Order: sequence, then structure tokens, then C-alpha cells
Amino acid sequence: MTVRKLWIGLAMTLICSFAVLIFFGTDIYRKLPPIPGKVVDEAGNTLFTGQDIKDGQNVWQSIGGQTVGSIWGHGSYIAPDWTADYLHREAEIMLKEIAAADGKVYVQLPADEQALYKERLKENIRRNTFNEPQNSIVFSAARTKAFQQLSAYYTGLFMTDPQFNTLREQYAIPAATIKDPERMRKMNAFFAWTTWVCITERPGSNITYTNNWPGDETVGNTPGAALHLWSGFSILLLLSGVALLILYHAKNKDEEAVVLPATDPLRDSLVTPSMKATLKYFWIVSILILVQMAAGVITAHYGVEGSAFYGLPLDKFLPASVSRSWHVQLAIFWIATSWLATGLYIAPAVSGYEPPLQRLGVNVLFGALVVVVGGSLVGQWLGVMQKLGLVENFYWGHQGYEYIELGRIWQILLLAGLVIWLVLMLRALLPALRRRDESRHLLTLFVIASIAIAVFYAAGLMYGRQTHMAIAEYWRWWVVHLWVEGFFEVFATVVAAFLFCRLGLLHIKYATTGVLFSTIVFLAGGIIGTFHHIYFSATPTAVLALGATFSALEIVPLVLIGFEAYHNYTLSRSTNWIKAYKWPIYCFIAMCFWNFLGAGIFGFAINPPIALYYIQGLNTTAVHGHTALFGVYGILGIGLMLFVLRGLYPDKHWNDKLLGWSFWSINIGLLVMVTISILPMGILQVIASIQHGYWYARSAAFMHTDTMQLLRWLRVPGDIILALGEVLLVLFVIGLKTGWSLKEER
Repeated sequence: MTVRKLWIGLAMTLICSFAVLIFFGTDIYRKLPPIPGKVVDEAGNTLFTGQDIKDGQNVWQSIGGQTVGSIWGHGSYIAPDWTADYLHREAEIMLKEIAAADGKVYVQLPADEQALYKERLKENIRRNTFNEPQNSIVFSAARTKAFQQLSAYYTGLFMTDPQFNTLREQYAIPAATIKDPERMRKMNAFFAWTTWVCITERPGSNITYTNNWPGDETVGNTPGAALHLWSGFSILLLLSGVALLILYHAKNKDEEAVVLPATDPLRDSLVTPSMKATLKYFWIVSILILVQMAAGVITAHYGVEGSAFYGLPLDKFLPASVSRSWHVQLAIFWIATSWLATGLYIAPAVSGYEPPLQRLGVNVLFGALVVVVGGSLVGQWLGVMQKLGLVENFYWGHQGYEYIELGRIWQILLLAGLVIWLVLMLRALLPALRRRDESRHLLTLFVIASIAIAVFYAAGLMYGRQTHMAIAEYWRWWVVHLWVEGFFEVFATVVAAFLFCRLGLLHIKYATTGVLFSTIVFLAGGIIGTFHHIYFSATPTAVLALGATFSALEIVPLVLIGFEAYHNYTLSRSTNWIKAYKWPIYCFIAMCFWNFLGAGIFGFAINPPIALYYIQGLNTTAVHGHTALFGVYGILGIGLMLFVLRGLYPDKHWNDKLLGWSFWSINIGLLVMVTISILPMGILQVIASIQHGYWYARSAAFMHTDTMQLLRWLRVPGDIILALGEVLLVLFVIGLKTGWSLKEER
């Protein structure tokens, strides 16, 4: 296929995919579950108002939001999903109250009579009682009783009631997480409304606003026909996509033989002042890796000892919600920093041009990065520790949404930093873009990906402090999926191709067609596939159908570039100079492995709607998260960092032994951690979810059984091996400056 046809294909993919994403995004707006003016009992007494719901959402965000359990399945794993937990407890109370109204004790009734009361419960709890003319939701007498009892229950849990000490320990929720009773009242209203959304049927339908999620047979929440239909269709589409990909690759596998250079083509490349200035970015990357690792260790241990770290009462100073926020946020920061710094290094290297004041711009951007990272982490701590008002928390503290926890001001500053980065990149690349040589197509795609990185982070500004949860989730996944998983991946693919071409391992012509084709394949599924994250976030069935269908096409295209890199590496391994790039190339090979296992197998395992119905937010998600975010993006970031460091320290060979131990420890540790601990925990949770309901799979009663606790402890060996690898990597980077990572002259 010609380059011109590939460009047309890419343009059509982008236009059509975003048209669908935006059009059906408006469908989410049109069919939102209502936030009423008030919620009343059957006598017309106000239980809480719509403003209470909105303020309660902000209270929930201020304590860490999706880092303290989850809402609609999105969030962390130690505490329960509050909507599933509330729904099951609500059902139990309502069954008791409905039976009591007939003078009976529900638990003492025979099974056949209990079944009759369960049917009455379903009719009561699933009926849509939103009164549009009066803008109110009416709670039945039984539901009103449940709301009152559950308000007292959650107040005791999140405040200071001593009878909840054990449960707080199991959930890793510190006492007095919420200190103000008025805040607690409003968060109870938010919990009640988000649960109402999960069990209330859409007008004219027998399916709830969340497509019958969470699964709980007691209230009639079972998977609908659409989940089975679109799950099967997605698998068929996946098989078809794989077949077509193999066919395309087979038809285009013949290439011109690459004449390997006799010496390292990059050995004598000019290193400009701005390129040298990127070194400090990798020092920051090294520091963030260690801090992120420590935060992860602390967070994992909170699953065993919910209020302490080996006896140290750490939750008084560093609650689990803060350590998890830092763990996730720092991962994004250090991975993105390594990629952005690589771009700043590559741009002048490709063009051979150093714009005026480019080094100053690189240094200013570095300072901005330090401010955003440090300021956002401090803000998250202040917010969770309840030291900020609800408005101040949104702007400076903790937004409560996973992966974009940082406050709105820090978001804006980060976006400004990305714009500065884009300007620095473009001004350095302009001379190369003006040249009409073979590399212009790859450079153009590189520029498009760079622009997308800067622009698509702005999607995180499309929701406000009290925006409806369904809308906030829609835009949040624009950031997480399209920014982190989408255009950053295109950017990394292009950078990798450039590096291998400059080393003489890939021909620029075939690298260009390969990258363009890979980008089309990924974005054809990846853009509309954003919907697969929000099957159950109060979105219409059309969103579920599209998400399931197109996300099946997300066969990560980096595998193709990785195959070419590995193929050319094996051809050239007898060449002496290529040994200097052994470990950066090994990182690309490892990235391909984790692409296949983590993003591919583990990702698709939780992707079909019928699978995600039972396992969303379980440890199976953590398996995919660790192996994709760290295994693919993290190890790729490390590989890019090592490539740049190779260019910044060109005169001597490296201490391969130190770097080798680091590489194998990181990959083996990640594999051991996932397969010995997190994956078995996830599988047992899946079984529990299918057999007893989603609420049970996330409950303290199940998660703190002896078996689950043992599996948590079995994470320690993998964590130690992984941590050792990261420490050795940082020691290697330090050693480049001090000399212990360097050997004889090249």
C-alpha cells in the first residue's frame, strides 16, 4: 500500500472515528439519569436535595474519591464499590421492611415465600419514580427506612464510631476521614443517588441506567441480552481483525535488505546544548520512579494492615487514598517525562538545527514540571486530610477521579507545560519538515502526535466541579484512553521508528509505511473504543455496543514495530557496535512481550461487556493496569531514556552487568507479582462475583478470608524483585555521572 493511500486512510479514520465518538457522546448528555431538585418520601417530606447530591459528590472527591473504593466500578480495590455495597444493604433492609409491613419476619419465612417478597422488592426498587413535572424522586416507605439506616451506617464508618474500627481497618479508611457531620450528610445523599441510578430502569426499558450493573440477583440486576450479543460480536471482530492483520503483514513482509553500518551512526552525532539540557529530566524520572515504587509498596500493604505499615500508624499522616493517588499519578508523571524529554532530544537531532534560546526553553519547562509535580502531590494530601474547602479542593487539592487526581489549577499548569513542549518541538523540527526527503512522512506523523498530546489533555477541562458523574467519566476517559493510551502510543511508535532508522536497523521507507499502517489499525479501534471504559457509567446501550465492537480492534500496533526491531537486532547482533544499544533494544523487546500479555491478553480478558459486567474494578483490572501501564508504557519509557542517555554519554561502554540485573529484575518481578498474587486474587473474586454478586466479591467478608490474605502476602517476593530492579536502574543512572556505570572507551 502506498504512503499516499495510508495517509488518506489515516485521515478518514480520524474524521469518522471522532465524529462517532462525539455524536454518541451527545447521546450520553441527552439520556443522563436525572439529578432531581429533591428526593422525597411518600408523604412529600424532603430527604435531601439535588444540591446535596452535587455537594456530596464534592465531599466524596475531597476524601480521595476513586482512590477510596469505587463508584460505578471505577476506582481502587481495598474498600468496596460503594454503589454495590449500598444497593445490597438497601435490598436487605427493604426486604425486612416489606415483610414487616405484613407482620412477618423475612429471615424466618420459607424459601418460596421469600421468593415472593423478592419479586415485590424488585417491583419496588426498580420502578423509575422520577416525577419530571415536580423534578423530584419519590422514595417508598421501605426505601426511606433503608436510606435512614444506611445514612447512620456510613456516618459511623467514615467518622468516628468505635464499633466500625475493624471494618475501617479492613477498608484502610482512617477514623474521622470526614470530620464535619454536614459533609457526611451530603455524601450520604450522593451515595443514595448513585445507587438509585444503578437500580432504576430507564424510561420505556427494563434495563437500568447502568445496564443492570452491578450484578445482584436479589434486586434483578442480571446481564441483559445486549451484553451477550455485543460480547460475542466483539470476539468475532477480534478474530477477523487478527486474520486481516496477519494477511497484510504476510503480503508486505518482503523488504529491501538493510545494509548495516560499519560503525555506530550516532557515535559522532552533534549533541546540542538543548539536548544536553534534557539530562536533568532523566534525573527527575529516576527520583519519581523510586517515590512511586515506595507509594505502591505502602498502598499494597494497606490491603493487609489497613491502618499501619508494619506497626507504624502511617494512616494518620499518609492515608491509603493519598499513597494510591501518588502511586498512580507519579507513574504517569515519570513515564510522560521520559517520553517528553526524548522528544526534546530527538527534535534537534533529526533536524540538525538548534533554535535560539532552545536550551532556555527546555530549562523553563523543567522548572514548570517540578512545580506541577510537587504542587499537585501536596495539594492531594491537603485535600484528603480535609484541610481545604470543597471549592478549594477541586482547584488545588484532589479531584477524586482516578488518573487525573490533581486539582484543576495543576491540570491547567500541566496543559500550559505541554503547549510549551509542543512549541519547543515544532521550532526545532521546522528545518527538517521543510526538507522533501523520505523522512518527511514520518516527521509529519511525529508532529501530529505531538500536537495531539498537547491538545487532548485539554479534554480533562471539559467537566466542572459539580458536573454530572456520567459526563465527567466520559471526558475523563478522553484523557486516560485517548491521551495516555492513544496519542502517546502513536508518539512512542514514531520515536522508536526514528531511533531504529538512525541506527540503520530499519529502512525509512518501510518504517514509514509500517508506522502509518499501525497507527490506522490502533486508532480505528482505539478512538471509538474509548467507550469500553464506560459501559456501566450511566450510559445508553448504544455506547456499550460501540465500545465493545471497536475496542476489539485494539490490537496494539507497537508489536509490529517491535517485531521489526527484534528482527533487525538479531541480524546485526554480530556487529560489535550494536552491543552499546543492547539494553535499550531489550526494553523494546520486553515492551512487545508486555504489549501481547498485559495490554493484549489481560486487556481483552476484561474488555467484552459480559466479562466486564462481573469483573470491573476487581483485581483483574489491577493485573491489566500494572502489566499495561508499567509493562508497556513504563518499560518503553525506560528504553527511550536509555537511548537518550547513550547519546549523552557516547564515549564509553556501559556497565552492562548492572543494567542487565536491573532489566531482568524489573521484568521478572512484574511477572511474579502479577501471576503469583494479583491474578489469583482477581480470579477468585470473579468466581465470587458470578456466584454471589459483585458486592460480595468486593466485601470485607470475602477480601479478608485467609486465602485472600495469603495471596496478598505472596505479592511480597515479586515486589522485592521489581523494587530491586528499579533501584539498580537508578543506581545505573547515577553511575553515569559518578563513573561506576562506565567502562572502557568505545
